[in-house]
Amino acid sequence: MNIKFIAEALIKAERTKQPIPPLTNTFDNITAADAYAIQLAFIQQKIQEGAVIKGLKIGLTSKAMQEMLNVYTPDYGFILDTMVLHEEEPLSSQRFIQPKIEFEIAFVFKKKLQGPNVTVQDVIDATEYIVPAAEIIDSRIANWEIKFEDTVADNGSSAGAILGKKRTFLKDIEDITNIEMTIKKNGKFLDRALSSAVLGNPMNAVVWLANEVGKYGISIEPGMFVLSGALSKAVTFEEGDQFIADFGLLGEVNVHIMQKVVKQ
Repeated sequence: MNIKFIAEALIKAERTKQPIPPLTNTFDNITAADAYAIQLAFIQQKIQEGAVIKGLKIGLTSKAMQEMLNVYTPDYGFILDTMVLHEEEPLSSQRFIQPKIEFEIAFVFKKKLQGPNVTVQDVIDATEYIVPAAEIIDSRIANWEIKFEDTVADNGSSAGAILGKKRTFLKDIEDITNIEMTIKKNGKFLDRALSSAVLGNPMNAVVWLANEVGKYGISIEPGMFVLSGALSKAVTFEEGDQFIADFGLLGEVNVHIMQKVVKQ
């Protein structure tokens, strides 16, 4: 199995908007370790081209998603500077292949975190503040026909991150497991969820991440952020859609999908 070749194929799929067949169909013996090696080669290629790591994302934190892929562990991917988007800028769906959006809590760090043996208290000590966030997920695998190894190799199916503006300190939150999120799409109620949907506590997800990436010598550095996992299911979107995810005390994050301009 040529790790570099597969990583380059995923990068080409992303740039040409032409997805590739599932890796798990092409390579019967692909393992989770192979998939993470492909992911790392994918990211290293982007870094060589000038990209900078700004954060990490955690995926597969909900029971529903784990059962769908028949795995019982989260996964992770990297967020590069080229993937960081902004609330005030309408988002063009043209930059993606088959995108979806999901909403979560992002942790921004002031201290380095590196496994093994990271604890919840370590996460509390290292966190500067948290913000509401949206993640754009996309698959370079055709028709989202993914298994665990496919999404891991494909950088956790990550494509973009949008951070809300309100910053909240952990000391000001009575119970981080009981934050209610309400999502509206185009002004109408879409979904509701609690932060406990993320491994019982979003901080548990960050603990898992720090210890997992520590196995590869990777650390969460000061200034980086971590998307701790979606509170509810990912949804597709179309041009002109507008989402508001209200996290109560934490504030809200807004995402506006650009309306395509039709030339006369």
